[in-house]
Amino acid sequence: MIGIEEFDKVEMRAGTVLEVKENKKSRNPAYVLSIDFGGELGVKKSSAQITALYKPEDLIGTQVICCVNLAPIHIGSVKSEVRILGTDSEQGVVLLRPSEPVKNGDRVF
Repeated sequence: MIGIEEFDKVEMRAGTVLEVKENKKSRNPAYVLSIDFGGELGVKKSSAQITALYKPEDLIGTQVICCVNLAPIHIGSVKSEVRILGTDSEQGVVLLRPSEPVKNGDRVF
């Protein structure tokens, strides 16, 4: 188990998907998403294996929850700056999303 001090170090924020493209160099099917987190963080990129349940056109304008303070990793040729959160479910990855519209960059507690 981790303590609350460790949990509080994880910075999760809401952002809006602006653009979605196929990550052609990923080993597994994935999208590259540009996500707007508002003025403080701006637009960040993420590569996510969410192709089983989501089409690019359906993701545009969708708000998602991301971890924004992990070290970036390279997936294929993409520098993934944030990690999109979802559940590892039978049907595939199901994205975590706010149930109501929120301001881009709002922190998740």
